[in-house]
Amino acid sequence: MAAGLPVAAVPDAPAPRSSFQLALRILPAAQRGAMYEIYAFCRAVDDIADGDTQHGPSCASPLEKRAALERWRQDVHACCAGRGPAHLAALSRHIASFGLARDDFDAVIDGMLMDAHADPVCAPSNATLDLYCDRVASAVGRLAVKVFGMPFDDGVLLAHHLGRALQLTNILRDIDEDAAIGRAYLPRELLQDAGIGAAEMARGAAAIAAHPALPRVCVQLADQAQIHFEAAAGVMRRQPRASVRTPRIMGAVYQALLARLRARGWAAPRRAVKVGKLERVGILLRHAVV
Repeated sequence: MAAGLPVAAVPDAPAPRSSFQLALRILPAAQRGAMYEIYAFCRAVDDIADGDTQHGPSCASPLEKRAALERWRQDVHACCAGRGPAHLAALSRHIASFGLARDDFDAVIDGMLMDAHADPVCAPSNATLDLYCDRVASAVGRLAVKVFGMPFDDGVLLAHHLGRALQLTNILRDIDEDAAIGRAYLPRELLQDAGIGAAEMARGAAAIAAHPALPRVCVQLADQAQIHFEAAAGVMRRQPRASVRTPRIMGAVYQALLARLRARGWAAPRRAVKVGKLERVGILLRHAVV
């Protein structure tokens, strides 16, 4: 996505193409506009880290990716200081209106820099994986809960748990897609416990993805995701339903996805799994009414 030209940053966005966009449709206009800008920022920096050409020029080398991400950092810092570039005027307004924190934007960019590194993420430690989840998912949640108007402490707690639940589910869904580009986000400690040793890990992401012990690792990671889903649900039960409708929808869609992944299993070959349109619409309808 070209910097400052987000296709989803207008109130009348196209039909939702993701669970995130689906959940945003029910927000009041001001909140919806802010969340579309946050979403567009995330898409832009993610596309840079992945070398995606869909929304802008390709950044092929790690050096080019880092430079493009640092340009985004400079632009966001300027927005937070009230002197952002004209093409990010809408983002600047929402940063000021909702008190969005520069540190959270920085965290997202730092997470993308982890993906843009010359050496792909492969079998990170538990601590590194948790840091990655915080940067690429929970930091986005911390921006979102300010838009939703949640109290600070519960907002941060919800962002912590729901962000990790969603990101771990993404990791479990995308094992083969990630392996194809040399990435394996499954934590080293779980791999070792399952009998996947240093020699197998050194062979890279494809070897990890093909290992017969991988399902044991995935079951444990799915259990971790479920713990975070349940903790997030506990936080949301303490809040007025209107303030947490969007995260409830996100959580419900991803819990349905996790259930489908568990039912399919993780033994190779793995067929693609997704939550169908009708099921997503049903979740939207179930949670959209206060």
